[in-house]
Amino acid sequence: MLSRRYAILENVKIMVVDDDSGIRNFTVNALTYCVNRKVLSFPDGAAAWDYIAEGGEVDIVISDVDMPEMNGFELLEKIKAKWADKIFILMSGQETHAQKSETLGADAFLDKPFSINDLFKIVQFYVVD
Repeated sequence: MLSRRYAILENVKIMVVDDDSGIRNFTVNALTYCVNRKVLSFPDGAAAWDYIAEGGEVDIVISDVDMPEMNGFELLEKIKAKWADKIFILMSGQETHAQKSETLGADAFLDKPFSINDLFKIVQFYVVD
């Protein structure tokens, strides 16, 4: 599921949110290489929300669904309610989350485990280096 509703972004700012540090670090490192710039990293939805709500800049949010404090669905709803133009990509190991993510307005969904090519394909859909 990819929905292009936005202009392609230059100098994109990306955030990765996942409570699994291995997946989070892998995703951040892969994206840093892919877009050749710093990628922000947060261990849960609450920390990510605090950063954005306090004026932190981000264009693309890539978030796991199942996390403590604030899950990915809650983070998606809060961000889209306030900034509908932010691109939000949800990821989960549960296929049943794909339909709910689309219903809630996610721009894309990544099935875990995902390949690096799947990740690059989705991000490059929205990004110009």
